[in-house]
Amino acid sequence: MTLQQLEYVLALAKFRHFAKAADYCKVTQPTLSSMVQKLEEELGIKIFDRRRQPILPTKAGLDVISHAGEVLRQARRLRDAAEEQKGSLSGTFTLGVLPTIAPYLIPRFFPQMLGDYPDMDVRIIEMKTSDMKKALQEQIIDAGVLARVDGLDDLKLSTLYYEQFYAYVSKDDPLFPKSSVKVTDLKSEFLWLLDEGHCFRDQLVKFCQLPAATASKKTYRLGSIETFMRMVEHDKGVTFIPELAVHQLDEVQRQLVRPFALPIPTREIVLAVTPDFVRKSMLDFLANSIREAVPKAMLKPLATARIVI
Repeated sequence: MTLQQLEYVLALAKFRHFAKAADYCKVTQPTLSSMVQKLEEELGIKIFDRRRQPILPTKAGLDVISHAGEVLRQARRLRDAAEEQKGSLSGTFTLGVLPTIAPYLIPRFFPQMLGDYPDMDVRIIEMKTSDMKKALQEQIIDAGVLARVDGLDDLKLSTLYYEQFYAYVSKDDPLFPKSSVKVTDLKSEFLWLLDEGHCFRDQLVKFCQLPAATASKKTYRLGSIETFMRMVEHDKGVTFIPELAVHQLDEVQRQLVRPFALPIPTREIVLAVTPDFVRKSMLDFLANSIREAVPKAMLKPLATARIVI
């Protein structure tokens, strides 16, 4: 029995398909199938029912899969503890990042970090808050960059920076002549909002006491901030963007940006890990890299800010 065989078993349990599991493990399908079969022969049980499509674990297989997951988690903790003792930045490190953070933060530090440390193997996955919490608990990812919200009490959080919300207003909109946007200004607006489950959207709805924005949802489902910005640029409605996004805009686009009137809605961006996470050297390195990459003014909240959770 090897750790590699256990990894193949977990991949097959996840994808329920030999080809997909093999592709995920970066091996050929015959190799994965053979290794799983050898483990079954060693244990004297069938882990998977190959007659079913998709492939399903047997009753005995479910127990094997559960134990395999725990063994691999313990093995990973052992490797991580060894790397930490060496103060090493090597080894694979998987970082989850919110989709409303990644496009604006990652380009600011990640390319340079890879250039300065070519042997570092940091992998980034975009995911929503709920998916990130689950991935952290199941050790699918090592750490997550997300906005502080309720329900993160079982994670260890380190503040990275604070980020204001801005309105992005089309030139034909009644709000365009205003120098700032009040919450009351938004009640009758056509708003482009992300779908529920995005904390960026949920925090705005909570702060502004906004309606469900059913008009925009009927018009465009599963949109992104960047898509909604293009809608606004073509003279339709209002959307909202995070502060780091403003730094990427050209002069023409900046003309559409409007700050909120006081108090200014602001989100706290944090780095999250599980309480038993051991690779502190890598975590500190990433946190410092991110803090150095954002404007210094964003490292502390403004006195006029209202932190939205």
